[in-house]
Amino acid sequence: MRKYTQNSPEAGARVVALALMADGAIERSEILLIERQNVLARLGLDNEQFDSIYYEYCTDMLASAQRHASGRLELDKRGIKALLDEISDPVLQKKILHIMLDIVNADHRLTAGEASLIALALEHWNMDLCGMSESSVPRHCLPSETPIHRGSTAGSTGGSHHVASG
Repeated sequence: MRKYTQNSPEAGARVVALALMADGAIERSEILLIERQNVLARLGLDNEQFDSIYYEYCTDMLASAQRHASGRLELDKRGIKALLDEISDPVLQKKILHIMLDIVNADHRLTAGEASLIALALEHWNMDLCGMSESSVPRHCLPSETPIHRGSTAGSTGGSHHVASG
């Protein structure tokens, strides 16, 4: 994979491209979300720049990803971590994680590949899903009056990351 400047719009866009392809294909709902939420402008890019970065990402995937018997390409954890390493600024990490969460939730289905990517990003960037703002916080993170066990609340996860589908 080619390298981009640390915390650059290009590095951020490539992580967004990774999220778009985490389930193996780009869904129409994901494209509409990117347009509706003005994601490219928030990253500091225009359509042509993003298209170029996305093309480079696909080219790099063809050259370096593992090809499964089904023909599907998959980047290993080491490769994903290398892409995540290019985003070191905590504010930018949170911004990109929000975009990633919105993308993987755009079609109202969370695939194993999407869940794995989000979990890896959370772990690699040392973030907690429950620490995100309300717009992306899963229901299990919201404070509850009902204790689950030994005084803990529904919002308590003991520091571990849980990503579930359905």
